Amino acid sequence: MPVYSATAGGETFRFGSLAALMAAATPARSGDQLAGIAAETEAQRVAARYALADLPLAEFLNEALVPYETDEVTRLILDTQAAQARRRAGGPPARRDRPPRRRGPRRRPGGGLDAGADGIRAARAGTALDPC
Repeated sequence: MPVYSATAGGETFRFGSLAALMAAATPARSGDQLAGIAAETEAQRVAARYALADLPLAEFLNEALVPYETDEVTRLILDTQAAQARRRAGGPPARRDRPPRRRGPRRRPGGGLDAGADGIRAARAGTALDPC
């Protein structure tokens, strides 16, 4: 299990688990304080937020905060991410499955501009319909 750490206010703080890191990074709440999971100082809370900001998404997928077996949302997220990773590993790179976007007005087969460009020309000529 990885140990997370960050420095704030000249002091280095260590968090033993992702759950402890997330609990310390959240705003102060009386319930968290009663449970003993809240950050003890503002510096610790800031350090936890810095450490949390540096974590890659994969870290959250590797260490589920709620057990997979007991939570449907956790199962849905982890199963969806696993399926997407398999597709990426075996398929083409992202965004290559669709043609590139075209910039500017498109030409019609007959040689004229598309309706969007014609509408712009009409507006510039002052012949556009008045919306009022």
